[in-house]
Parts: sequence; structure tokens; C-alpha cells
Amino acid sequence: MNLAVPRHSIDVSEGAGVRYLHFGSEWIQGAMRVARPFALELEYTREMMLPLLLATDESWPAQVLIIGLGAASVTKFLHRYCAQSALTVVEIDPRMPAAAASYFRLPPEDGRLRIVIDDGSKFVAASAQEWDLILVDGYDHRARANSLDTEAFHRACRAKLSPGGRVCLNLFGRTRGFRASAQRVIDAYDGHALVLPSLNEGNAICIASTGHGTGVSMDVLRARAQRLRADTGLNLAPSLSRIEQAGYCIGGSRLVIV
Repeated sequence: MNLAVPRHSIDVSEGAGVRYLHFGSEWIQGAMRVARPFALELEYTREMMLPLLLATDESWPAQVLIIGLGAASVTKFLHRYCAQSALTVVEIDPRMPAAAASYFRLPPEDGRLRIVIDDGSKFVAASAQEWDLILVDGYDHRARANSLDTEAFHRACRAKLSPGGRVCLNLFGRTRGFRASAQRVIDAYDGHALVLPSLNEGNAICIASTGHGTGVSMDVLRARAQRLRADTGLNLAPSLSRIEQAGYCIGGSRLVIV
């Protein structure tokens, strides 16, 4: 597919040991700590890994779709630490894979990693594959999600989830249209969506699924978080505390999970 190259520039800056991605402005589109290139530097990228705590077995997620490559933070983390996962990354800007490889340590494509240059919404609509996990983080240089912020796109993602599959989206919690964006997700998934409180960076993570919510004890989630931290260095305990403080727990010990 021939896609028009965006007019904005792809810029890289660095400070205090962190390399940043920009799209023609000071707005940060991605980041990597140079000394720890496979760690998740930005808080919202860490929180997008919360679905890993909901896995019922070690084979999940087998098929992962990532919409929006950016600095490849999430892609690198899953490729390195989730050996059971085959990753398909859809990126609309044909310049981005080379930039991510040159400056942000994007690994080369292999049997587990495929990069597709396409419009994310069109790719999902045309795909015949089912996905265990869909991660959506696609914004342009003006922080607009465009076709990725429509109920039609969310319903298309829902239709392509495998049984027990989940979608995790990065929303902007401080924009004027945030509530409308969140409501479109909630409507598309018939209420089976959990919108987390906005992070300090302004991002708000949303997790949705096709099924009914199930109760998972916080003790179980914390134990899984401890194992994940031991295996990968990723600490999701702060995210679990934020969820608990936000009132998503039932009876003080259980968490409603979509």
C-alpha cells in the first residue's frame, strides 16, 4: 500500500541519559534510557503492560497486534521478554522503522516480529486474523488519533479479538475530547472496558474485552506483578496501587477486570 509520507520531521533529542522521539515539535512521542534500551521508560508504556497480569496461562498472548511503532518501546519489551508472543506492528509512517532501528534499538524482523506499513484502522478492518492482545498507541504530530479514535475502529478491533482477548489503548486524559474518546471505547465493548486514572504524563490507559468482567484478587495480581518484575524488571505495583485507590476494588480485596 502506498501511503503519503507525513510532512512533519522525525527528530531525536537526548538528555540525562534518555533519548527522546519527537515529530517536529517538543512533544515527546517516545523515550529510551540509553543504558537500559529494553526497559519501558515512560510510565504509560509500563501501564500498557497491565494485561500481562491477567494472563491465565504462560502461552498468552500468542498473537499480538501493535498499532503505532514510535520509539518501539512496547515492541522491544514484548519481543525480549514474551518469547511466546508473535508480534505484528502496524505503522503508518514508512520512515519510522528505520528511525526506530537507528536510534531506539528496534530489533530486525524475524519469525516473531513483523513490521507492516499501513493505516492501522484499515489493517484491522481487512485482517482475517484473531489477536490475543491488541495495543493501540497511534498519534500524529498534533497528538490526534484520527481514525483510531472512532467507534467503528474499536468495534473492528473487538471483532478481531480471540476468545479471552483484550485490547489496551493509550488515551490522552487531559484533552478536551478525552471523555468522548473513552466513551467510544466503552460503547464499542458494551461496557466491558476499564479506563484507568490519568497518569502524571497526561496519558490514561484503557483496557477492554469482549467478555464479562471477572474478579481477580489483588493478592493474585500482586504476586503476578512480583514474578513479572523478577523476570523483566518491570514494576507494575504502583499501577495496581493506583487502581485500588481509584475504587475499582470490590470489598477491598477484589478487582473488577474486563
